Amino acid sequence: MKLFVLLSRVPYPLEKGDKLRAYHLIARLSKDHRVYLCCLSDQPSDPEHLEHLRTICDELSVIRLRRWRIVLKLVLAIFSRLPFQVAYFHHRAAQRRIDRAIERFAPDHIFCQLVRTSEYIRDHYSISKTLDYMDTLSKGMERRTENASVIFRPLLAAETRRLIAYENLMFDLFDNRIIISEQDRAFLYHPMRNEVAVIPNGVDTVHFQPRDQEKHYDLVFTGNMNYPPNIDSVMFLVDRVLPLVRRERPGTSLLISGVDPSPRIRELQERDPLIRVTGWVKDIRDSYASARCFVAPMQIGTGLQNKILEAMAMRLPCITSELANNAVGAESGSEILIGHVPEDYAGHILHLLSDEQERERIASNGYSFVQARFDWQRSAAAIDRLIRQNERVTLTRSPLSMG
Repeated sequence: MKLFVLLSRVPYPLEKGDKLRAYHLIARLSKDHRVYLCCLSDQPSDPEHLEHLRTICDELSVIRLRRWRIVLKLVLAIFSRLPFQVAYFHHRAAQRRIDRAIERFAPDHIFCQLVRTSEYIRDHYSISKTLDYMDTLSKGMERRTENASVIFRPLLAAETRRLIAYENLMFDLFDNRIIISEQDRAFLYHPMRNEVAVIPNGVDTVHFQPRDQEKHYDLVFTGNMNYPPNIDSVMFLVDRVLPLVRRERPGTSLLISGVDPSPRIRELQERDPLIRVTGWVKDIRDSYASARCFVAPMQIGTGLQNKILEAMAMRLPCITSELANNAVGAESGSEILIGHVPEDYAGHILHLLSDEQERERIASNGYSFVQARFDWQRSAAAIDRLIRQNERVTLTRSPLSMG
């Protein structure tokens, strides 16, 4: 089959969750399908990154979104039905390019990642389509609204309402809908949400493997450090958990590793000599391997935290929130440790740092759990079955098949 894939970002390098999911699924789907990869981008792309992507697809097109057009669209979005983050990515010039590409490539199926891209595809009625919600954006926005300042709360509340309406609209316009976890599927407001297929992320267990090396840090947190849920998680850890830990273990150190740290995150290492903020690193495995424990006290956000899967695959004991683990599904107390309040997290951290055997027990169980449950090939195969099911339906309905 010919598969047209539309993304809101160039999916390489792999420093963000949506890029990671898109890259691994495309790399596997391209083995059985001709893939036209079309990416939107609000910044210049590294030619080396594009050359790498050409090795995993048949055709590649990157559509640059100019900043001034984005600003104009966001202003005009005030008077439209579109959620702001859909308006951010949808532009007439880009629509014309995508329409021409679809006409020329003549795909059998279209795959969209996130509702941000679905506006481009909604009027292509004759082609079967799959929407990867990935996570429930409306729920993530709702959680951000609860913690927002009085000034921004009305804007975020309005965006939540728009996202709910838009997610429901797109549900009815696509043949297949997939999502990353059962928890996120339950957050959709559509009455037929149980029809959404749950297809989790995988983890590249060949790339992420245990390393036996010297530990320079006690704790590590990784992720896109300009993403609000990650910022919130780190600030919770630094302001509310670390002070409790350091009452008993004053020298406890923390590594914060990930692309594009916000000013709030960068300031942390200036005020605390035991905290290091790396920014982008060439190989995130070095960050995982340099710490004794992985801690991600996620308080807001949706989706499946790839960072937890990667840490488990590298045989690190992991501490996280119930919210984050609901999507992962690890057994609390055996494969992962769960915190609810700062005292819980501090207790888990102190226990693990003081007991090497306990660190090894949690790490070993988590490693076995990830090896058994999360596999990119399995996820790609599930998507392939959905796509081929649409192919069979199309053939059945074809005029050539009618007597």
